[in-house]
Amino acid sequence: MDGAQAVDQNKVNEDEPAPVEDKVKAKIEAADKREEEAAKKAREEAAKRSRRRIWARSRSTVFSKVVEAKNKFGASKIAFSEPEGREISYQDVVRGAFALGNAFSKFTKRGENVGVLLPTSAGGIITILGLHCDGRVAAMLNFTAGEKALFSALETADIKHIITSSKFIEIAQLEPLVDALSSKAQIHILEDIKEGLGGGDKARAAIGEKLPFLVRRGVKPDSPAVILFTSGTEGKPKGVVLTHANLVANVEQVMSHVQLEPEDVFFNPLPIFHSYGLTGGSLFPLIGGHKQVAYPSPLHVKIIPEMIKRHEATILFGTDTFVTRYLKQAKPGALSTLRYAVCGAEKVRDETRNLARRKFGFSVLEGYGATEAAPVVAVNQPGDIRPGTVGKVLPGIETRIEPVEGLSGGGRLYVRGPNIMAGYLDPETKEVIPPEGGWHDTGDVVTIDGGGYVAIRGRIKRFAKISGEMVSLAVVENCASVVWPDAVHAAVIMPDPKKGEQIILLTEEEDPNRSELLSWAQTHGVPELAVPKKVLHVEDIPVLGTGKVDYVTLQRKAEELIAEAEEHQKQAAE
Repeated sequence: MDGAQAVDQNKVNEDEPAPVEDKVKAKIEAADKREEEAAKKAREEAAKRSRRRIWARSRSTVFSKVVEAKNKFGASKIAFSEPEGREISYQDVVRGAFALGNAFSKFTKRGENVGVLLPTSAGGIITILGLHCDGRVAAMLNFTAGEKALFSALETADIKHIITSSKFIEIAQLEPLVDALSSKAQIHILEDIKEGLGGGDKARAAIGEKLPFLVRRGVKPDSPAVILFTSGTEGKPKGVVLTHANLVANVEQVMSHVQLEPEDVFFNPLPIFHSYGLTGGSLFPLIGGHKQVAYPSPLHVKIIPEMIKRHEATILFGTDTFVTRYLKQAKPGALSTLRYAVCGAEKVRDETRNLARRKFGFSVLEGYGATEAAPVVAVNQPGDIRPGTVGKVLPGIETRIEPVEGLSGGGRLYVRGPNIMAGYLDPETKEVIPPEGGWHDTGDVVTIDGGGYVAIRGRIKRFAKISGEMVSLAVVENCASVVWPDAVHAAVIMPDPKKGEQIILLTEEEDPNRSELLSWAQTHGVPELAVPKKVLHVEDIPVLGTGKVDYVTLQRKAEELIAEAEEHQKQAAE
């Protein structure tokens, strides 16, 4: 009888309603899910509407947009202010492009990929526009990538002619590189081309500036405009073909997303062989009617703050690495004219934001992009800066997030829109391989909240799998930045015989102690798996010309340091 009563009692307990707290929790979760789905649907519908609008605005060529800007803002309006002080008007830009275009047509063919080996400068942009005048494609060569990478670029894009500058070659000490390239392609010196401009070239420039339709050969918006080569951060660079419509669309997207003042002056030290320096730092202000200072190198960390002050620049383009160095080297008041620094290519650290605000009173707008997206995908907006995010996705871009095995929260980001590349160049066939269905796989793991703000968790290739758990190297680097805020750090992955993989942190911190990282992680709720197994000191973290960390070189350095340490241990044991 007692047993039967016990059974009945259990049955009664099973039939009892769940605690009130569980019901409330379930309702909240259901409501949150509905809100998330509704927000996602609203973003998708908005993206479709804005995509049609941006697509309509982007049915133009880059050069046509520059001519439109000249007509809209005035031929005498200053487009470029060179570092030494010379000013170049929109009239000068358009005339220069027509004159150079006429000269380029004498040794190149319509549709040909022409190498451009020039620094960020007014001359560099006018050269690109000159190539566009008669339907040539500017293949942007990364002069910091080394001989092997450039030979690969020449072969991939079938480049037979390279335009460069004798002054640039001398200052950058590129004579050996250019000599090597001359065995693969014909070198054309810009100064010589300008010197040789004849009456016909100048007449075409004068007529073209007033009546461009009379002397300009038609180019379709979907024709290739530039070929850019990916930075090679994690491996061999790829040739990315961007059309005129891609570049124009991205400029239109940014102009719709970010409201700036008409009198803003842009300072761009980022290389034009990189999509951020080309579209964001150069074409965006040129088409938008803003004066820009095109500076040839981001590495002049002591000179650049003084140049910003001299030109009273209000918008700075850079990466976290470079902006941090400018902030530390700048004299009092040198950066006081800045309103915003727009940073991309790598994560912005809280230390950088705080230093900019505290020391010079300007804000940092963090953005996100990819060469394949021409490049901007998302960016924080003035008046709506969300630290820890890269802001909202630009108008006209659709997003798709695919789950990643072993990761909870977020997923692999795919993007589609009018700014997405025509495709990759096939090194063998020279054909353009378009993204499947128009979707580009960014290779990045992200989360997008209900408000549409995007947070980057890291690249797929930059997650270590340790004992079956996925650990972001970005988290490792962020922790190190908090513990040692005045140093630069970078993490790499190496094999581990027991756990599959291990994380190695390389840092410029003079005397790094792993126990400090471990202690901070334990007191801040960071999993111990995110604490690197080894912490190694290096004099300098290698950086590519784009401002990104050179992880390929860094990986080799880590392997060398560990091999040396193991050899020392072996000798000590003997």
